[in-house]
Amino acid sequence: MTEADDADRATPPSGIVGRSVDEFVNQLRGFSDRARNLAGAVPGRLSLPALPSPPGAMSAAQVRAIADVVRAQRQSIAAMTAQLQAFDQQLAVFERILDPLVEWSSTWARLEEAVGDLVRREPPAADG
Repeated sequence: MTEADDADRATPPSGIVGRSVDEFVNQLRGFSDRARNLAGAVPGRLSLPALPSPPGAMSAAQVRAIADVVRAQRQSIAAMTAQLQAFDQQLAVFERILDPLVEWSSTWARLEEAVGDLVRREPPAADG
């Protein structure tokens, strides 16, 4: 085993899948090392193949999973946007309904004030 192999083994890949692959490769390397030690007396023409180090890049499944998550988030944002637009339209209708009510309420308040002034006037003083 070389120092490069030890360095590859010391750098863990990120993520659960990467750790699983790393553990599997380490087990295979351990098995091949034990097999080489046991076969030490066997002539040199029998050599076990070297196992590749775990890939540093993400697998196609990981990239696909990320793409699916991004797509789902964009669909969620599109749904929220549609809901906000519908809510904005409802508020616009509500606002159009409230405008005449505000005007009517102001007119009614002015009328009450005018009638109240007539009722509150003091009666004319009696001569006597």
